[in-house]
Amino acid sequence: MGGGIKVKKRHTSYGDEGFSKFIKMAFQRNLGFDKKDFDKPIIGICNTYSEVNRCHSHVQPMVQAIKSGVLMAGGIPLEFPTISIGEMFTSPTTMLYRNLVAMDTEEMISAQPIDGVVLIGGCDKMAPAQLMGAASANKPAILFTGGPMENGEYNGTTLGACSDCRYFWQEYKAGQVSEEEINNINSQLAPTSGHCMVMGSASTISTCAEAMGMMLPGAAAAPATVNERMRLAKETGKSIVNLVEKNIRPSQILTKEAFDNGIRALMAVGGSSNTVIHLIAIARRLGINLNLERFNKLSETTPFLANLRPAGEYQMQDFYHAGGVQTLLKEIFSLLNLDEMTVTGSALRENLKDVEVNPVYRHIIKPIDKPIHKYGGIKVLYGNLSPQGSIIKPKAIIDQNLLKHKGKAVVFKSINEMESRINDPNLDVDKESVLVLQNAGPVGAPGMPEAGMIPIPEKLLKKGIRDMVRISDCRMSGTAFGTVVLHVAPEAAVGGVIGLVKDGDIIELDIDKGQLNVLITEKELESRKDRFIPPNFNDFDRGYPLLYRKHVLQADQGCDFDFLLPPPSKIKGT
Repeated sequence: MGGGIKVKKRHTSYGDEGFSKFIKMAFQRNLGFDKKDFDKPIIGICNTYSEVNRCHSHVQPMVQAIKSGVLMAGGIPLEFPTISIGEMFTSPTTMLYRNLVAMDTEEMISAQPIDGVVLIGGCDKMAPAQLMGAASANKPAILFTGGPMENGEYNGTTLGACSDCRYFWQEYKAGQVSEEEINNINSQLAPTSGHCMVMGSASTISTCAEAMGMMLPGAAAAPATVNERMRLAKETGKSIVNLVEKNIRPSQILTKEAFDNGIRALMAVGGSSNTVIHLIAIARRLGINLNLERFNKLSETTPFLANLRPAGEYQMQDFYHAGGVQTLLKEIFSLLNLDEMTVTGSALRENLKDVEVNPVYRHIIKPIDKPIHKYGGIKVLYGNLSPQGSIIKPKAIIDQNLLKHKGKAVVFKSINEMESRINDPNLDVDKESVLVLQNAGPVGAPGMPEAGMIPIPEKLLKKGIRDMVRISDCRMSGTAFGTVVLHVAPEAAVGGVIGLVKDGDIIELDIDKGQLNVLITEKELESRKDRFIPPNFNDFDRGYPLLYRKHVLQADQGCDFDFLLPPPSKIKGT
């Protein structure tokens, strides 16, 4: 792995390379460095600080700690900005802009005269986008995040954003929580800096990144507010210099076997369904054809061990005290590919050598022989309604009777229609109905928003109903819960069967068998396909959203852009 710095610094093209070097040095002197300083490893720090993206508003002290670590290790740290997006502050959805962040990140890593890069992630789509960009740029890189929030508390009850955002809002709509109480709860849902403190998308992708070797041990779970995060920031700065000196690149860390480690971590923590899309996208950037079947296969052999919300009882602050990702990995040690390189410069086996499981925290991280559940936290479903696959989180289901269910479809043709009709007292719906949302996928929405946790109609909420089967071609937040089938592929907007479902069709869900079907004859299905007319979108007629619609791939392919992938001849099977 050694051999010194091998990254070739490119220069602005003026038709004279000597002049390019001369003029660059003249402008570099403005930074206060001596000419010989630029012979040291130049470390770019991809700073996504933003006052709009609240989950990244606290990272500046961490950036300074990273800089200190770079200097201590003999490198020169240089900050540069890229796009920063946050879930609650980006319209219509951050997923629409994940690929734009990835493009920005890749191009700035590639175009600038840096030898390696530290990526500052945080809110849900930032870390996967940065890993996608870094994988394609393939300069030495390491991920660091702002960390999760501390637990919230209201009236003696622990609160977690945003699982409790959804839970208490639902209870408010059901008339069980007053206006005054919902406002009091709101003030305590996000009490400190950091990303959501349950095992939502941000926590899950961090967990997987650490398991895959792209973050330092311990960096995923340490809360945003603890001293340990600042120490880890400094160590991250030191580590990127080491990676540059040894010329260890993302392609050497993010191997097929490393992705298997990431998937096992995902299953063991019952993590966000969004992570399935992100891992597929990152892998494909490296020419690894990670598919949904791989997730199913590893789920069947990976026990669910981490008792974390929304599928369990505890939150990231508790997970951190229990030892975090390293303790979890030690518990599934026998299932991992242990010889994979990590950003420490050592193999995963070496990183886990001295990790010990503290028995005091067995209520949070269960033993492998006494799991919470025998199988992992995500299940892939197939059938005539999702021939290319769909996703469900069985451990987040509230009503276990819905694991196997038949019901009449109540169809909404768009998110706007769903919002306008779902609480109509005349809506023909009961607790046995199956709510179906169409045209909310990558192309249809566009951007596949987190609308998949379709609200329970208010008239049913007031009767005590808290879960129903819900099916869509979009996503849901990793903090959400319920019997929710997501990422149905192909999506409705491109002619997928989900778009052919009509009110009253019988839909059958069998999670144990991994099946999702609409019970109509093959002849009727083919007839509906023949009559399908693609939607005539008139919401975006220019710019990036139009580009997105033309080039985005389906959920089972990672929702990346087709033109950002390696040529088909360079994509390896799993």
